[in-house]
Amino acid sequence: MSEFSNLAHQALRQTQEVLQEIGTRKNQLFIGIPKETSFQENRIALTPLSVALLVENGHRVIMESGAGAAANFLDHHYSEQGAEIIPDKKSIYKADVIIKISPPTMEEIDMMKNGQVLFSSQQPSYLSLEQLQAMMKKRITAISYEYLRDEGNILTVVRAMSEIVGATSILIAAEYLSNVFDGKGLMLGGITGVPPTEIVILGAGTVGEYAARTALALGAQVKVFDSSIYRLRRLQTNIGSLVFTSVIQPIVLRKAIISSDVVIGAVRSVNGRCPCLIEEATVEKMKPNSVIIDVSIDQGGCFETSQITNHLKPTFRKHDVIHYCVPNIASRVARTATYALTNIFTPILLEMGEMGSMINLIWNRPGIRNAVYLYQGALTNKDIGERFNITPKDLELIAFSHR
Repeated sequence: MSEFSNLAHQALRQTQEVLQEIGTRKNQLFIGIPKETSFQENRIALTPLSVALLVENGHRVIMESGAGAAANFLDHHYSEQGAEIIPDKKSIYKADVIIKISPPTMEEIDMMKNGQVLFSSQQPSYLSLEQLQAMMKKRITAISYEYLRDEGNILTVVRAMSEIVGATSILIAAEYLSNVFDGKGLMLGGITGVPPTEIVILGAGTVGEYAARTALALGAQVKVFDSSIYRLRRLQTNIGSLVFTSVIQPIVLRKAIISSDVVIGAVRSVNGRCPCLIEEATVEKMKPNSVIIDVSIDQGGCFETSQITNHLKPTFRKHDVIHYCVPNIASRVARTATYALTNIFTPILLEMGEMGSMINLIWNRPGIRNAVYLYQGALTNKDIGERFNITPKDLELIAFSHR
């Protein structure tokens, strides 16, 4: 008995586990999410659950009241997950890291503090010299979503939004073919004994591929045209043999468009305006109440008859053809788009916190380094430099010198 008592006494002397209180992280991020001011921008960068994950990892998140309302995320959804809801926009810009969707306006840049980190969309063609100089003066480090690449060297945000836009464009076409919108009264696709809807897609990129996938799933007959045989082959491989593909031959293309019910314009240009492929004379000969959806309208449009519209008045008729020319289609499904975006941004913010600084993140992640167009006020983007005739600095040399 005494031997058993000794063993028990020795066991009590062994090291016991003690729960340690979690204090403030040394590498805590202070993240601000302002409400979007751009016309009909309904997306937000982070969902409530993403905010919860950031807060659980010791980071602080402040949000402007109503920032997520357009995507049907209310203030209490965020506050319940640890975010601080603040009604004053100026207070949001006291954060060290600002994450938003639209490019910053001059009013927003004026509210930014020196040395801030900015995550936002920023196409070179939409940036003014005044905005650029103001951010450079404040030594802002700015990351553009359009240049952000993942581990597979894919433009990750562009790809995600293109997938959404491609699938949504077909659903929009289905609406405007129906009687509700004074269309043909057709169901997009087909049923037994009824010929399928004919859809022509211009462009075999990500938008074209996901438009074709969705249309085929609904039972439509799909024809895809592109100037690149490589892109056509890739699309055919990804989708299968059900889709008709062709290089852009004017006579074949014109014939396909005239006989179609829906035409999706998804042609992109690397820089500048996209090519205008369809003349007004071809649109005139399309069947009455046919539908044109010009996804390329943000680059000028690929139909001669296209004119920019918005979500409040998305369509107009020309030559008795319904034209849908809204540039920001992803905002039409803002909640889905927000989920897609938060899947990209949350790991980046968590990794930034783990690495302790922006320069460590840039050094270790080439895909993020590619998206930096300003580093502490120094211009590092070649496209922006060419536009404003400013010689950009080599970010890799800057990153090396700061390590």
